[in-house]
Amino acid sequence: MAIKKVLVVDDSKTELMFMTELLHKHGYQVRTAENAEEAFKRLAEELPELILMDVVMPGQNGFQLTRSINRTPAYAEIPIIICSSKSLETDRVWGMRQGARDYITKPVNAGELLSKISALG
Repeated sequence: MAIKKVLVVDDSKTELMFMTELLHKHGYQVRTAENAEEAFKRLAEELPELILMDVVMPGQNGFQLTRSINRTPAYAEIPIIICSSKSLETDRVWGMRQGARDYITKPVNAGELLSKISALG
């Protein structure tokens, strides 16, 4: 099934705007959250088919939030792609261990992101 509904979780307004515009241009419905609390609120309102997750955020970070989502039965099947400025291999491995399906480093390359989304759909 092709992915249409995406939840973008990032504390940066600039990143949220960039990702939202990019995804809208390619036909995706986008909802956003700026932290873990907002992310869980959005998940309760409507299930996305994909979550794009930042790592460095105030409060619960993206690694912790990815783990929380994956451990919640109602949300465990939603694929998560981490989009982070943390570019070390250990960060990528840790993100995948928390349950992420993929990992992209910022600045996000639009073509790479879109092809990774297509690969999941």
